[in-house]
Amino acid sequence: MSDFLRLITLQDPNTRVVLLGVALLGAVCGVVGAFAVLRRRALVGDAVAHASLPGVCAAYFVVGDRNFAAFLLGALVFGLLAVLCITLIRNHTRIKEDAAIGTVLSVFFGLGIGMSRMIQNDPAGSRAGLDGFLFGKAAGMVRQDVLLIAGVATAALLLVVILYKELKLLCFDREFAGSLGRRVVLLDLALMTLICLCTVIGLPAVGAVLVVALLIVPAAAARFWSERLVLILLVAGAFGALSGTVGASVSALYAHVSAGPAVALAAAVVFVVSLLLAPRRGVVADIVRRWALRRKILIENFLRAMYELDELASGGAANPALALKRTWTAAQLERAISLAERRRLVRREGGRVTLTESGTRRASDVVRAHRLWELYLIDQASIAPDHVDRDADQIEHVLPPEVLARLDERLRSEGRMPGAAVPASPHSWERAEAGRALG
Repeated sequence: MSDFLRLITLQDPNTRVVLLGVALLGAVCGVVGAFAVLRRRALVGDAVAHASLPGVCAAYFVVGDRNFAAFLLGALVFGLLAVLCITLIRNHTRIKEDAAIGTVLSVFFGLGIGMSRMIQNDPAGSRAGLDGFLFGKAAGMVRQDVLLIAGVATAALLLVVILYKELKLLCFDREFAGSLGRRVVLLDLALMTLICLCTVIGLPAVGAVLVVALLIVPAAAARFWSERLVLILLVAGAFGALSGTVGASVSALYAHVSAGPAVALAAAVVFVVSLLLAPRRGVVADIVRRWALRRKILIENFLRAMYELDELASGGAANPALALKRTWTAAQLERAISLAERRRLVRREGGRVTLTESGTRRASDVVRAHRLWELYLIDQASIAPDHVDRDADQIEHVLPPEVLARLDERLRSEGRMPGAAVPASPHSWERAEAGRALG
C-alpha cells in the first residue's frame, strides 16, 4: 500500500520522470497512430518495431556499450530501411502489401534475434540491456532518456500540426490530394517517418514486441468516439497517454511485470470500454438505437393500420381486424396496443381500440409520409403500385423529417402533390384487403 501511495502522490523523483516520459510517448503515439489507422498503415508500425531490434544490436556492436541515443539512432535507421523494403516490394513486384509487411517483419526480426543472441553470449553483453528493448522497461529510463523522448515527441507533434491539412487529405482521399498538386509520395514518406519515430522512441518504455499496441490501439479506440479528425486526434492522444501511464505504473508496482505487456493490456481495456460504451458507435448505444427503432416501427405500423381501417369504418377497430391488417400475432398486437396506450395514442373501449386526438394526429402524419413516398417511388423509381407498399415501409421509419419536407416541396413544385392533407392510397388492393379484414 505504501508503494501505491508513493506512486500516486509522485513522491519519488524517478517516478515523476518516468511517468512524464511515458505520458508524452503515449500522447504522440496516439496522435500519429490515428493517421496510421486512417491511412491503413497500422501494420507498418508493427514491421518497424520488429525491424528496430537488429538496429539496436548493430548500434551496440558499433558503440560497444549501452548508449540510449545510439540505440535509438540504429533502430531508426533499420526502421526506415524496413519501410523502404516494404515500399519497393509493394511497388515493383506482384506481392501485395500485407505479404510484403509480413516478409520484411519476419526477416528483420529473425536477424535481430540472431544478433541479440550473439550479444548475450558475449561476457560483456549483459550491459546492453536488450531485454528492456524487447519487452519494455520504463523504470530503467533516466532523465536524459525522457528529455530525448520529449524532444522527439515535440518534433513529431509539430510536424503533424504543420502538415495537418495535407495528412488529412492523404488519409481520406489520396487521389484527390494528388489532383490538387500535393506530393502524395512525399506525404506518405513523411507519415512513415513519423511512425518510425514514434516506434523507435517507444522501444525503451514498451519494447519492440508490443510498441505497436501503444501506436494503434488508442487510435482505434478513438474512432468510436467521434467522426471529426481533430477530436479523434485529441482523444487518441489522451487514450495513449492514459494507457502508457497506467501500464508504466503497474510495471513500477510489480517488478515481475514488464512495461510492454502492462501498457498493451491497459490500451486493450481502453479499447474494450470504447467499443462498448462510446455514445455513437459503441455496442451498447447501437443496441439501444436498434431497440428504440424497433419500438418506433411497431408503433408507427400500428397507428397506420388503425388509420387505414378507420378510413373504411368508424367506431374503432377490433383486435382481429388489426391482426389481419399487419399479419401480427396476438402477442405482437398486444404489445403494440400497450405501447401506444402508454403514450396516450389509443384507448381501449370494451373489445375495441380507438385513436385519441393526439393519436389521430400522429397516425395521419405517419400515413401521409408513407403515401408520399409511395407516390414518389411509383413515379421516380417505376415501382409497380402493388409492390410499392413494402418499399415505402422500409424508408419512412428511418429518414429524418427534413428529408420528408424536401420530398413534400419537390412534389409540390412538380405539381404532383395531392390536395388532401393525407393522400389516398395509390393501390386499390389495400382497401380491398382492409375491407376483408373488417368483414
